[in-house]
Amino acid sequence: MILRQLEHILLAQTYTPITRSSSYQSMRCSSIARFFTSSGGPRAFSSMVTRSCKAGFRMESESFTFGPYKINPKEVFYSTNLSYAMVNLRPLLPGHVLVSPRREVKRFADLTSDETCDLWLTAQKVGSQLELYHKASSLTLAIQDGPQAGQTVPHVHIHVLPRKGGDFEKNDEIYDAIDAKEKELAQKLDLDKERKDRTLDEMTQEADKYRALFA
Repeated sequence: MILRQLEHILLAQTYTPITRSSSYQSMRCSSIARFFTSSGGPRAFSSMVTRSCKAGFRMESESFTFGPYKINPKEVFYSTNLSYAMVNLRPLLPGHVLVSPRREVKRFADLTSDETCDLWLTAQKVGSQLELYHKASSLTLAIQDGPQAGQTVPHVHIHVLPRKGGDFEKNDEIYDAIDAKEKELAQKLDLDKERKDRTLDEMTQEADKYRALFA
């Protein structure tokens, strides 16, 4: 019985966007924590869920930019002091996300040593979690550094793509597909324009699922 209740609460936590008022957020986190404590569940897990709720709400109050574009924080599922990871407007494959430095940096060589280290550590952490989540067996990590390399948004970013056998007929075709999506990305990111791709709600739900992986 407790396991069924646990599954229900975890699903609610995973699929409900963290876009509530602070009072509602605190009440929701507290109710989940009380369930585990009163049911005899491990207090450590209760504490983890509470921290996860607070972290999600804190991320909602932050601001993120991607080149000249403002990124809705609902689309960001992991961040550090120097880097952040966001879901993709037009993913090539399930789990295709972007990892960027918080500071607007156009070229990879312009990153500081700390930013370079943090960016790749973030990509490593995000990639390993999404590979497991999507039951993939490999990862593609790609940077297009400069316009002649296919970069259209002037802000360093790593494409992270969980890979499975047969997802592309020829493995290297994925790089041509990334080039095509990169060109579309610049045209679609303006949040003042009408979205014709995934809705903000769809992207928010995906970000919520991924955010729970890093609690």
